[in-house]
This record gives sequence, C-alpha cells and structure tokens, in this order.
Amino acid sequence: MVGDRPPFATYTASVAYSTPEEEWRDLMTGRHPGVAALRRSFRRLPSSPRCKLCYAPFHGIGGLLVRPWFGPWERNAQLCKNCMGSLMKRGVGGAEVELSLLFADIRGSTGLGERLRPAEFSALLSDFYRLAAAAIVNSDGVVDKFVGDEAIGLFLPAFAGPDHATKAIEAGRALLAAAAATSASSAGPIPVGAGVHTGIAYVGSIGSSEQISDFTALGDVVNTTARLASLAKAGELLVSVHAGDLSGPQGPSTERRTVDVRGREAGLDVYVLHPAG
Repeated sequence: MVGDRPPFATYTASVAYSTPEEEWRDLMTGRHPGVAALRRSFRRLPSSPRCKLCYAPFHGIGGLLVRPWFGPWERNAQLCKNCMGSLMKRGVGGAEVELSLLFADIRGSTGLGERLRPAEFSALLSDFYRLAAAAIVNSDGVVDKFVGDEAIGLFLPAFAGPDHATKAIEAGRALLAAAAATSASSAGPIPVGAGVHTGIAYVGSIGSSEQISDFTALGDVVNTTARLASLAKAGELLVSVHAGDLSGPQGPSTERRTVDVRGREAGLDVYVLHPAG
C-alpha cells in the first residue's frame, strides 16, 4: 500500500469503451474487466456480507483490512463506497439491461395503520423491511428501496448471475414464508403479496448533473412488476410467465391467471406461486 491508495486496484478496464453506456452495460451485467479483477481478489478475503458489485468483504479480517476504502456506502450498505465513488465519478448515467424485479406490499396496510398505534405500525413496517431485506440479499439481489408499505428488490446479472429470474422468485417465496410466520412481528404474521417480472430496464444512477441521488431501475418492466404486486393477495406471488419460464418449468399443477395491467392493451399471463415450504 502506498500513501492513501487502496491495496487493490479500482475500476481499470483493459478495454476502451466507445460510449459510457457500453461501460455501464458491462458493469450491470458483470462483464466489466476491472470489476471482475476485484471480485477475483476479494473472493480470497473473509468474510460476508460483501459489496454486491466488487465483492469487497465488510466483516472479518478482510473487512477490517479494506474498510478505509471499501467500507459500506452510507446510502446503501449493500454497495461499498469505492464502487459508488467510481460510479459517481462517471456522473449520471446507465444502460438498458435485462433484469428481474421483486415488488412486495403489505396487504391492508391502511386498515392496519388504523387499528395499531403509530409506534406499533412503525414497528410492523420495520419488521417487514427486515424480512424483505434478508430475503432479497440472501438470493443475491440488492434492495432498491423501501417506500411506505412496499419493498423493491433488483436482481441484476452483475449481482445475481444469469439465473436472476430464479433468484427473484426464490426471494419472493422466502419473503412470503417469513412474513406468514407467527414470529414475523410482535403483532404476528404480516399479510404480504408480491410480484416478479423480468425484462429490459434502464439501470444506473439518477439525479442532477452535480449530484447522484439514487441508483435504481426505470422502465415498463418496473411499472409492470409493481402492478403485479398490487394484484397479489396475501400469501401470493404473481410471476409473469416470461420470468417463470426463464427460471424453469413451473409444473402442470401451477395455477395460471391472466391479469389486467394498467397501460397494457392485452392482459398479462402470470403464474400464482405461494410461500416456500
């Protein structure tokens, strides 16, 4: 280590990109040479949890060693400050990539908010966020955001690999199972419905030209997934047939429905899945 330089190289690509979009696409699909080199190095250091992008360890002796440069980012502890610093230097940008998304909502949250005291409802939301974050992270996704009674997970090839649809479905079913447990919250089970969809979205950083305010996904696939989650009953995971087929055969006994999605002329075929057994 020399001066304040980190013990590992940052994003130094061995290829020249003709456009920023090309580099963003490689970052989001796991093909960026600089990130691939970091992941190979960091895999040898203990221990989890790790940065979803470069695989820098946050705990153990490895986490202690690299924390000054690769510690958790203060805005999203699933990514390290080096990765986000590198992305910020690129400015606002992104690329269109295929990914899978998981949206999950608490069913009947308005009624729950009326019946519970404010502190109790806040505790219920915190328990839901905790369960959702665990399900998403344990299936190699990244938590995009929590909005009111909703949790959003992104399953990008860079994080979840080529089986991102399978990972998103696994996370959805795991969340439903955890939420249905009597120990889910101090008030008991949490009624949750969820949706999974796969498609092309614009993924990258958003904000003003001076400051990046968020890292997220935008596009029709995002809106469609949100709509699926809103249509799911408590204990149901609505999976678009496209996402379900990408993850493998669902079995002849799996229920199918056609649902109306706002903004689409034709209905969308979905599989109806339930909590993991």
